[in-house]
Amino acid sequence: MRNSRGLVFFAAFLVLAFLAAGCGSGNPEEKGSSNDTLGITIGQLDRDVADDPGNPRVYHERARYYYVTRDLDRAVIDVRKAISLNEKEPSFYLTLADILLLQGKPDESKTALERALSLDPGSNKTLLKLAKLNLIMKEYGVCFDYVNKALATEKTNPEAYFIRALGLLEKGDTNRAIGDLMKAVDQDQKYFEGYMQLGDLYELRSDPMTASFYTNAVNIRPASKEALYKLGMFYQETGEFEKAIEAYGRLMQVDSAFRNAPYNIGYIYLVYLNDFGKSVEYFTKAILIDPGYFEAWYNRGYAHELMGSFDKAKADYKQALSIEVNYPKAVDGLNRLDVKYRQSRK
Repeated sequence: MRNSRGLVFFAAFLVLAFLAAGCGSGNPEEKGSSNDTLGITIGQLDRDVADDPGNPRVYHERARYYYVTRDLDRAVIDVRKAISLNEKEPSFYLTLADILLLQGKPDESKTALERALSLDPGSNKTLLKLAKLNLIMKEYGVCFDYVNKALATEKTNPEAYFIRALGLLEKGDTNRAIGDLMKAVDQDQKYFEGYMQLGDLYELRSDPMTASFYTNAVNIRPASKEALYKLGMFYQETGEFEKAIEAYGRLMQVDSAFRNAPYNIGYIYLVYLNDFGKSVEYFTKAILIDPGYFEAWYNRGYAHELMGSFDKAKADYKQALSIEVNYPKAVDGLNRLDVKYRQSRK
């Protein structure tokens, strides 16, 4: 379980990391999130194109807008128009590469990046994009070559170390990967993704330093549900229950609909702290968030059973079974209650 969780995070983040580095500044979403704002923005871009149709940069700006809004067909038309007007501008090819990658065309994306690099051989940004793309394509040797070139260009280069760490992880070289991740967070102490990946790797070892990495990630992004949940889970698994409850409590404040936070608090009170009343309280919160959460129904029933509230326990077990037919724990719970009822009649 722990290995799979780390790998899932790694795979998901790898894609997000590449896309997040897409078109750079000029994201229209930074100016507002409403549809009205987006409409005004695209209207202005359309006017810019109409007013200056021979200017490649107005097409490029509109292409970046379409990229952000995921209107990829229009985006590629505009960026190719920009390139037709100026074939020597590297940034146009970078935008084209990002669009092509989202369209599922990694080979064409790579060609665009190589063209950008030929126009600006010392571009750290282009070198890192090529490194990431080759990592996605599992061309590890080529990926590492681009990382090394980027490091030769800029020695303070946390993203380069992070990319190489991901490649080393895929190749199974965890120790060297950790070394590169440490370099990344040393060079950039706000590198959220670096701390999260270190937390995942140290958690696999049940290393006490895990908490410090997740805590650093939470300090950087206090509203990160993933970081808070992983911090809470680590504390829960290592027996630091009060700290786990605190982390889950913060998570509930960030997202009141995150069902696993109250569920896990309820589980801690039920299994480890033997506070059955508190466990009922938190399992109830989880059920209110998701009435189909049959595990929460069962565990609330078990807490009622341990408190001697057999009728309430029976009702919860039946509710769990109505959601998950033949759920073994609920079946066993009803059987236990039947035995207790028979014994009470003797």
